[in-house]
Amino acid sequence: MTTPLAPPIRMGKAAVVALGMLAAVTGVLESVVAPTLPLLQRELSINPTQGALLSTAMLITGALVAPVAGNLGDRYGGKWVLVRLMAVVSAGGLVSSLAPNMAVLLLGQVLQGAMVGTLPLSIILVRKYLSQGESQVAIGVVSGLFIGGGMLGTLIAGPIAEGLSRHWMFAIPTFAVVVTTLFVHKLMPHDPPARSDARIDWPGLVLLSGVLLTLMLGLSMAPEIGSRPLVLGAVVVLLAVLVAGWIYVERRSPAPMVDLRLLTKPAIWSSYVITFAVCVGTAVSMFLVPQLFSLSADGYGFAASSTDIGRYLLPGAIAAAISGPLGGVVARRFGASVVVSAGVGVMAATLLTLAFLHSEVWHLVVGKALIALASGVCITAMVVKTATSVDHGNTGTATSLVLVTRVIGFATGAQVSGAFLTAGTAAGSSVPAESAYVTGFVIAGVVTALSLLAVRTMSKGVKE
Repeated sequence: MTTPLAPPIRMGKAAVVALGMLAAVTGVLESVVAPTLPLLQRELSINPTQGALLSTAMLITGALVAPVAGNLGDRYGGKWVLVRLMAVVSAGGLVSSLAPNMAVLLLGQVLQGAMVGTLPLSIILVRKYLSQGESQVAIGVVSGLFIGGGMLGTLIAGPIAEGLSRHWMFAIPTFAVVVTTLFVHKLMPHDPPARSDARIDWPGLVLLSGVLLTLMLGLSMAPEIGSRPLVLGAVVVLLAVLVAGWIYVERRSPAPMVDLRLLTKPAIWSSYVITFAVCVGTAVSMFLVPQLFSLSADGYGFAASSTDIGRYLLPGAIAAAISGPLGGVVARRFGASVVVSAGVGVMAATLLTLAFLHSEVWHLVVGKALIALASGVCITAMVVKTATSVDHGNTGTATSLVLVTRVIGFATGAQVSGAFLTAGTAAGSSVPAESAYVTGFVIAGVVTALSLLAVRTMSKGVKE
């Protein structure tokens, strides 16, 4: 008599909801610094340079943590790593909420940056315990709720900080992170280690961290590229050496942090290329549009206040929040390649249109909303495509590199935009020439459009 096979373990709807809520509250915690930066600078007596460091600390940490979290999730199980990662994030939130000075708050932000690993670990879980079609929608929902949480955090951080204190704007979402993590731990199926070679590739980790830190340093120098060519050249040489060393180590490691064979797959490397180009275009719009709103109305701006700018950008934030679930649904229905082609086309056309049509507030409001929607749909489709193009044992690693590429793309777009405006500002003036904005939008549109060349490659060897 044969023993019947046990039915496959599946993730219940409550577990998916718990993952989504965890993404939402981490999004809130991530976004509270940006809208309250002037308040933090005033209360902690820090200068704008220190404020900029505070606002980018989580980005840098996230770029370093995401591939590590994804790799560990592939090896040790997504649930095991996710719960421990959220413990680090919660500790960071607690440190930030109690911080008496800049140094302690910076430490808290560095620890909070670990939250970027939430998405690849969630993808590992939904892909393991849901069907392919269900996992595509779940990925979109988790991504969308993270963005939606960020939008909510932007809206409530100021009122909480002013009505209660800056301490509570960190403490409240941190408490929510702890509670939702407990729900995820209770509702998520047991997720045993997937590999027998579960060990950390420390040389690969150190070299990859060096590559990312050097790259971020080089990007931060973009606005001063003309005045510091020798320093920039040294950074480029160091980056090349680190990349070469990382490739050498990974090719010879018995358990590499990143299996370089993944990067040779057309569906994988093309996804990273498209993600980078789309994020560059998105970052340019995120940087230039608020600048245009705030410029004096005597020239070509609108002299908008901070409150007005927040109101003008709200439609774009809403569009970004719904883009994740929408991207997952349409990618399942029509295939990632079709969705990405449409999204890239809309983005490129909108950026090029904004270059020559930005004389009314509604031009920028509508344009920013279209870019946010198209960008979110594209990135979600890229994550879905990448996740379904590799075996289950490489899901976290492959999707975490999408997030790293996203961070690098945003940093590149922001720094290049700053360089355009700096170069377009005449000596003795604080107002850039309008041509600097035109140039920025045109180049962003062209870069985004060029990513269409990689869309066809994305489908090679993989069924949609």
